[in-house]
Amino acid sequence: MARKRFPWGNLAFFATGNIHKFDEARKVLAEYDIATAMLRVKTLEIQDDDIENIAKASALDAARRSCLPIIVEDAGLFIEALGGFPGPYSAYVRQTIGNKGILKLLLSKRNRKAHFRSVVAFCSPGTFPRCFHGVVEGKVIDEIRESMGFGFDPIFEPTESPGKTFGEMNAEEKNKISHRARALRQFGEWYKSAPYE
Repeated sequence: MARKRFPWGNLAFFATGNIHKFDEARKVLAEYDIATAMLRVKTLEIQDDDIENIAKASALDAARRSCLPIIVEDAGLFIEALGGFPGPYSAYVRQTIGNKGILKLLLSKRNRKAHFRSVVAFCSPGTFPRCFHGVVEGKVIDEIRESMGFGFDPIFEPTESPGKTFGEMNAEEKNKISHRARALRQFGEWYKSAPYE
């Protein structure tokens, strides 16, 4: 029996106000012939210790209010020496103390291990969210180094690319190994083959 495709074809709407996130997502999903449109809709942002719960709540709320198939992505930087901080509070911490503040917190720490974690939540109208995960290991360096990137990219050096922060990578380089790209590729593989009822 042939698998049915989603009624809206290979189209997904990315609910975000972050053009950098959208651009990364658009390029990754294009690998799967999925067209991505940016949807500037205010999504529900709950406070929770688990980024998956945050992404699920946002996707469910956005799909319900827009009546469209929605992708929401939530990510966090988890620093080992700080007990996983800032983690799910990364956006708030970035806005309040920024990269300089994180480096100050780590001044006396020898352990610089950290990882980025991403959750992509997909929700279509009338369904429950489905989540896809991506992780990249690395470390927080002791200075801000960037020419590109955003967020904590200028202080995070992935293990797979020693000597170069995410902030020093172009989009193509970053999308080969980033947490967000890994989560999006899981979504893309599922979306291309998933049936609908």
